[in-house]
Amino acid sequence: MTERVSANPGRELHTVGTTRLMNYDIAKFLHITGVAMLMGNITVTAIWKFYADRDGRPSVLAFAQKLVTYTDWSMTVWGVVLIMGGGYYMVLKTGMPLTQGWLLWSQIHFVLAGLIWLFLIVPIQIKQARLARGFAGSDVGDEYRALSRRWLTWGLISTVPPVVATWLMVAKPA
Repeated sequence: MTERVSANPGRELHTVGTTRLMNYDIAKFLHITGVAMLMGNITVTAIWKFYADRDGRPSVLAFAQKLVTYTDWSMTVWGVVLIMGGGYYMVLKTGMPLTQGWLLWSQIHFVLAGLIWLFLIVPIQIKQARLARGFAGSDVGDEYRALSRRWLTWGLISTVPPVVATWLMVAKPA
């Protein structure tokens, strides 16, 4: 007996016997978990770093800067790994072409956000972390404050593509 499991409207997957495609379900769970990790981290980090920067105390800023690095490695990187691993596994299982409209544009937005993060945001974070380790007295310096403004600006800009990609994955427009 073959049971059909619908992965997407208009597309069906085949299973053997009455067993659902557990691997597909696990991949979908991992993919959604990755989206939650990534989207949660990029929004929450921006909020608490903004408030740490407003506070202005060197000890608070140094701690916040350290947490930006920690959360990038523990949440952003692993969120991306789960998104990609689960997403590409589902694509393989459904036979869906990677060039299908919504899927192609989701990937483009995802890559765009990654490029902004890797080539603009991470270098700013590295400079800020170096500066934060050397904070002395009660002033963090103009360079740190200028980098914070650039970090926040590029961070907000880099949040738009993953939001668009998430909408495309949910809505799957033609």
